[in-house]
Amino acid sequence: MPTKLSVLGGGVMGEALISRLVSLGTFTADAIAVGDPSPSRRQFLMETYGVRATGDNDAALAQADIVLVAVKPQIFDKVTPVLQKASSQQQSLLLSIMAGIPLVTLETVTPNWPIIRAMPNTPATVGAGMTAIAPNQLATDDHLHQARSIFAAVGDVVEVPESLIDAVTGLSGSGPGYVAIVIEALADGGVAAGLPRATALQLAIQTVKGTAELLQKTDLHPAVLKDRVTSPGGTTIAGIAQLEAAGLRSALIEAVQTACDRAKALGS
Repeated sequence: MPTKLSVLGGGVMGEALISRLVSLGTFTADAIAVGDPSPSRRQFLMETYGVRATGDNDAALAQADIVLVAVKPQIFDKVTPVLQKASSQQQSLLLSIMAGIPLVTLETVTPNWPIIRAMPNTPATVGAGMTAIAPNQLATDDHLHQARSIFAAVGDVVEVPESLIDAVTGLSGSGPGYVAIVIEALADGGVAAGLPRATALQLAIQTVKGTAELLQKTDLHPAVLKDRVTSPGGTTIAGIAQLEAAGLRSALIEAVQTACDRAKALGS
């Protein structure tokens, strides 16, 4: 693993990666430089993780082996000049977690660099994330290994063609928002049925978490698990019939498709 990582953007996802990379020893704290415009944010990152943080992006990128761009796609143009300058002075691996910004756009900024687009999600903040990665033609197997090592610090990693990254954004990137609504709605249903709010929320969260773990550990298809817990004339089939009548399944499908379309629009 290269010895120096530069992170442009010290927000939630940047911090999640920094935190896990330091705690797991993937990088030492003194090998990580963060560029962020907020003095208070820089101070927090330095005091909490021991990394170097600066408001000078040129200094943050200097001689970096790997550059992680963790800014919002809407402000990508603000870091474009510093990336272009760095590209003319050094050879680095560029990792981008910006939704909607395609490899072809990144390649116009750093034309000589290997580039890997990545789409993590917010459970990365607790080490339970899901990240999809897609390389450009200059990225080698070694570069992919480096990217996997970094994103594995915050959860699971899968490689997909870049043509599917926007679909990943619509599903796992935006998915925590959908699941949060489902959990909240389940808790509301429990309250409507008479449960105390705190108990209903605890039941909803653990039910979703436990079901996900069961599916993952047993490798069951969701439909198989659904059939196993659905007794003839029982409570579960009655609830499922109501969900189908209300269009939950189609609503979730359309949510993923709409979020995917929005991700594509961000890069246009």
